[in-house]
Amino acid sequence: MFEFDIDKSDEKSQARAGRLHTGRGVINTPIFMPVGTAATVKGVHMAELEETIAAEIILANTYHLYIRPGIPLIEKAKGVHRFGGWEKPMLTDSGGYQVYSLGQSRKIFEKGVEFRSHIDGSKHIFTPESVMDIQRSIGADIIMAFDECTPYPCDWKYANTSMHRTHRWLERCIKRFNETEEKYGVVQTLAPIVQGSVYTDLRKISAEYIAGTDQPINAIGGLSVGEPKEDMYAMTDVVTSILPKEKPRYLMGVGTPENLLENIALGIDMFDCVLPTRNARHGLIYTHEGIINIKNAKWMEDFSAIDEESTADTSRFHSKAFLRHLFLSKELLGPQIATIQNLSFYLQLVRNARKHILLGDFAEWKNQAIRQYSQRL
Repeated sequence: MFEFDIDKSDEKSQARAGRLHTGRGVINTPIFMPVGTAATVKGVHMAELEETIAAEIILANTYHLYIRPGIPLIEKAKGVHRFGGWEKPMLTDSGGYQVYSLGQSRKIFEKGVEFRSHIDGSKHIFTPESVMDIQRSIGADIIMAFDECTPYPCDWKYANTSMHRTHRWLERCIKRFNETEEKYGVVQTLAPIVQGSVYTDLRKISAEYIAGTDQPINAIGGLSVGEPKEDMYAMTDVVTSILPKEKPRYLMGVGTPENLLENIALGIDMFDCVLPTRNARHGLIYTHEGIINIKNAKWMEDFSAIDEESTADTSRFHSKAFLRHLFLSKELLGPQIATIQNLSFYLQLVRNARKHILLGDFAEWKNQAIRQYSQRL
């Protein structure tokens, strides 16, 4: 069963520490979900993901799994968990954002979205109904409604039209979801998505509509797409003031360590973002001292640990000088160590946020943590 318990709420903010119960295990919130787009987090073995990074839930993507390896193969494997060897909870993004990012190679209609594969150019159509069917076959514990992610910037008229289309698509998603059953014996939960760009009136309308559908979990989309962080926080604040407090709130595609902490303070429980893994592959490392560009010459003779406070053995035992050497030598181990470090840091960050919510000093800790973790070394 899917249930959400709030263990404690912060007295000086909207932050809360909770537990999300799913058929594949309990998730402690606030939580960050590593992005495993194609059923794998790039460069990280599932054992490292579970034991070293201590991920409690990961995200995979409907669009990418649909394109490759294809839904028939995943069905033959009895779902994405058995296919990829991940036994804990998983969430699938509906593919709405990926289709949006295809730009000129997709067309949006009331029926759905027509797009061309980024791999071979073949033509496909996603509808609310087909996306529900695909996610049933993938078998994730939490599946997302099909929505249109509005670009930034966009004018009010387009944002309004897009938001109402997303609401109509949601009605069809809910209908199809209720008409079908999970395929692999574990309960699936559908999450609707609030849209409305950076317009307060539209965000209020969308949040009220989404809350009215009475789903067990609610998501906020269309942010972290290029808007100033102040707009992100303002829109999140508007939406969390409306969405029911007793249900988990998932802010999609966010973000930096600062973004996570500020949005936790606004009442967000769940996050995902490619930032820690993508930046790791380019040599940008998040540590408990601050942010490092490991390719810089200043680290050439720095034999101190990558991050003394990391839960990752590789970050405590290997030096900054060694990691820089791996990147300059284009050794595959370099991005792998960096990815493990960044994801470990993000998971430690949300665990520390939870700890300080329970201790009652989250607001004070947050402000200090943002200053420390955002500084460039």
